[in-house]
Amino acid sequence: PDAIERLVPVTQLYVSVDAGTKESLKAIDRPLFSDFWERFLLCLQKLRDKRQRTVYRLTLVNDWNVAEVEQYAKLVDIGKPDFIEIKGVTYCGTNDASSLTIKSVPYHNEVRAFGEKLCSLKEEYGLACEHEHSLSILLARKDRFYKEGSWHTWIDYDKFQRLVKSGERFGAEDYMVETPSWAVWDAKEKGFDPAETRFRKVRNHPGKSPPAQPKEPVSA
Repeated sequence: PDAIERLVPVTQLYVSVDAGTKESLKAIDRPLFSDFWERFLLCLQKLRDKRQRTVYRLTLVNDWNVAEVEQYAKLVDIGKPDFIEIKGVTYCGTNDASSLTIKSVPYHNEVRAFGEKLCSLKEEYGLACEHEHSLSILLARKDRFYKEGSWHTWIDYDKFQRLVKSGERFGAEDYMVETPSWAVWDAKEKGFDPAETRFRKVRNHPGKSPPAQPKEPVSA
């Protein structure tokens, strides 16, 4: 918490909120400090005092924390972040240091459902963005980042640097940019930039027939 308090302005300050309860946080993070929960809550309090963009980052793990929506909502009241980023855990394979399996990874629709439930409990937040491939969604404060019928969740990095150099007091709204239409919640692109080329890997799983290949035209 002391480091957060001393921190100079940054474009976006994240705090990982890995669980909604003390017991779950201990099981998931295996903290080193005996007063980990008190230190964690104090970090959230310090986050509230920052004027630049602040984010809670929630990583959902099946059978660990996906049922703690109401407890997460209470933690939101402490830090009052600008954004809440929610994503499914990334499975990196089996190893002795982790008990996670592929079943620990939620589907994108489950991540969406979690975000919808959290918004129903914290009505000051709205469903702003999603990126299906990353199993991630973004909730944002409606009073600060929903302007004239559109979300403004992106960052003007050049303007941020100018504001820092000016020495003047500024906040998150001073360097926000309108969100592209392909990145917003429920967009048909699901967060994929249409200007980029998407490659889909053909997977030939054992026991499954390979995909049918197009037939060559037959000459008369």
